Amino acid sequence: MIKKTAEQQNKHQIERFNQALYNYDSEKVRSLIDDIFAESAVIQLSYPLETLKNRGALFIEGFEPLKQAIPDLERRTFIVMAGNSGSSMAGNDNSNTDWVGCAGYYTGTFMESWLDIPPTGHQVTMRFHEFYRFENGRIVEMQALWDIPEVMHQAGAWPMVKSLGREGITSAPATLDGNLVGKDYPVEHSQRSQQLVLDMLNSLGESSTGGVSAMKLEKYWHPRCSWYGPSGIGACRGIAGFRNWHQIPFLNAMPNRKTIEENGYLFAEGDYVAFTAWPGMSMTVSNDGWLGIAPAGQEITLRSLDFWRCEDGLIRENWVLVDILHAYKQVGVDVLARMREFNKARYRQFDK
Repeated sequence: MIKKTAEQQNKHQIERFNQALYNYDSEKVRSLIDDIFAESAVIQLSYPLETLKNRGALFIEGFEPLKQAIPDLERRTFIVMAGNSGSSMAGNDNSNTDWVGCAGYYTGTFMESWLDIPPTGHQVTMRFHEFYRFENGRIVEMQALWDIPEVMHQAGAWPMVKSLGREGITSAPATLDGNLVGKDYPVEHSQRSQQLVLDMLNSLGESSTGGVSAMKLEKYWHPRCSWYGPSGIGACRGIAGFRNWHQIPFLNAMPNRKTIEENGYLFAEGDYVAFTAWPGMSMTVSNDGWLGIAPAGQEITLRSLDFWRCEDGLIRENWVLVDILHAYKQVGVDVLARMREFNKARYRQFDK
């Protein structure tokens, strides 16, 4: 009962944060960061923002530049869940830690450039997955992916290959019940959801020896499942869509992928399950390559932050964000620099 109370309190802290970012006011956001983040909190954001030096940098280098580019910035959150990683997938030293996971998107009118992405003057969206580790009621670690390629796509400034899946605004849960602030579920309910996802993840690993059939996708995934991948990969519908537009290209390019279990945190609340790892997978790019990355045998790691929603004993929805820009960087491709080259014509800056 004590642990459940702590989880509710942690969700309440994040709900305060969500509300401050929904009606963005710089001073309120700065003050709240100082209030709910420990002074020594580790802040890890997606490339090129990377690991920030302290909580103050989250405001100065993270939120404020985004606010300058999007003056009417607001954050819309459609998943808020909490849990303890005491039954983590690895059973390692990461067990028994308290987390809150959030998903949603930042939106507003894109009026000034951000990370040199050209403004559009139109409403823009950028999905986020953010995970917060709590100790004694304060955030001591933040792992967050912002889908920066999504902004680049909307600005017509994506310089890499076209997505195989569908690009567009990612849907909130079909049941519209993803914000679990103030909600309580029997422990057994959460354990069933977590076990379903854990069994599915373990089954995916069987492909290296038994092929596609060994993964038993139909055993774990709803026939009308939706897989919401990051911009650059896109969204897929159904098991066939998941296979064709994400899994087959991914496995063909990196058949030796491995989960870095010692980095992983898995937790569940009700029908929702979350996983974060920084990074979560290691692999070698081979065969046909991936996302336009040439198959030169490069070893890379992937940062991946995931949410699943379970329904009637099957996985109905899966939200996945991957740090795509960081994956490119590891093989020597600076996507933002390539974008700047393309933008020379747009701004007639041919001499730079």
